[in-house]
Amino acid sequence: MLLQQVVNGLTLGSTYAIIALGYTLIFGVLNIVNMAHGEIFMIGAFVGLMLVTKLQTGIFTALAGAMLTGAVLGYLLERIALRPLRRREVSHLAPLISTIGVSIFLESLALKIFGPQAQSFPPVFSGQLFELGTLKISIIQIVILAVSFGLMIALRFWLAKTKMGKSIRATAENLETAGLLGVNTSQVIIVTVMLASGLGSVAGVLVGLAFNAVEPTMGITMGFKGLAVLILGGLGNITGAMVGGLLLGIAEVFSVAYGESSYREAVAFGLIIILLFIRPQGLFGSGSAQGGR
Repeated sequence: MLLQQVVNGLTLGSTYAIIALGYTLIFGVLNIVNMAHGEIFMIGAFVGLMLVTKLQTGIFTALAGAMLTGAVLGYLLERIALRPLRRREVSHLAPLISTIGVSIFLESLALKIFGPQAQSFPPVFSGQLFELGTLKISIIQIVILAVSFGLMIALRFWLAKTKMGKSIRATAENLETAGLLGVNTSQVIIVTVMLASGLGSVAGVLVGLAFNAVEPTMGITMGFKGLAVLILGGLGNITGAMVGGLLLGIAEVFSVAYGESSYREAVAFGLIIILLFIRPQGLFGSGSAQGGR
């Protein structure tokens, strides 16, 4: 029973980690919280659903399509809502308000196109169960775990070993210094927002598969959980986002398994509040401010 709940918690937590990674990347480089991230997550879920139901594609094609759509939305977000503000002397709250406006627009657009009702993936994606002793795991859980952990490992490697990854890390440390050292910070910002949005869209499909429900308002709740993980792990910290997401997922699952399902949100966020009283900078955060602008 315990092992089963751990697997269920890791499955859920891995999707939270992918969502939080999008917040973390943008916060690390731009030092802002992208409030449109939850709605980009939601659009990605609908794109994956439409590819599966309308075009009869496989799940990995749907994930790729969702990631591409998210990357395009990320480019438009940076180009229309963020870049004009960076070129002016504006309040640091201006980008936050701008992304809130984008989030409201995307949610309204989704309601107009897809309607308010929740939609489900076809029964074929409900997944057959594999039994390993007392442990039962579905094919969907295997896909979610494989994709989530695969993306986390690939992201860590890409940031550590590639030229663009190192440029992102340098820009996150200090935007002005990175520019003086020859880093094309404008290009880094575009790539970062596109990558973060692409990851968020993939997470949308994974969550849609996990709960077998996709709806226009799903981005609000999941967006708040992504923010919670961002704070829990440490602002701008990649490792913190990964570990924090897994911890939140396990906390939620165990609160349902050994308590009341109606308290799953309260238990999970209560643990975060307690932890932040003990360590305000988060699990892997430092005491000093991080990130660029």
